[in-house]
Amino acid sequence: MTMDLRKLKKLIDLVEESGISELEITEGEEKVRISKAGSHFMMPNAMPNYQYNAPPVNQGMMAGQQNNVTATPAAEPVNTDDDGHVVKSPMVGTFYRSPSPGSPPFIEVGQNVTEGQTLCIIEAMKLLNEIESDVAGTVKRILVENGQPIEYGQPLFIIS
Repeated sequence: MTMDLRKLKKLIDLVEESGISELEITEGEEKVRISKAGSHFMMPNAMPNYQYNAPPVNQGMMAGQQNNVTATPAAEPVNTDDDGHVVKSPMVGTFYRSPSPGSPPFIEVGQNVTEGQTLCIIEAMKLLNEIESDVAGTVKRILVENGQPIEYGQPLFIIS
């Protein structure tokens, strides 16, 4: 993005000082949206099809408290022989089940999917990457929670 960093800082300050919760500015082909959620500011990526704000950081998790959300840990082996086809992450990033906050997930457990159908989004280096199914079948398991950081090769879904 070629928008001046000083201009972005002034816009962030404007949103912070005013009573508005969101500001969107378009200059030519450049587009910036600044959203205020409580005391957290989020600047989503400018994408031609959609934008995604990451969920705010859980302050309790930063303090080392336990999280009530449970997911299959990356280190836990996934039995591919009995369960079905394992869709693995092609990159390191952050896993998102839906195209934007408040939108329904791309897929649910028990849903039939086709080859090439979008399963999730992985945010990597400020880019949103749609991950598509490489097989047709039924979603048997979703192994990752929304907003969870993931590793390259980590199992994401099991499709039978």
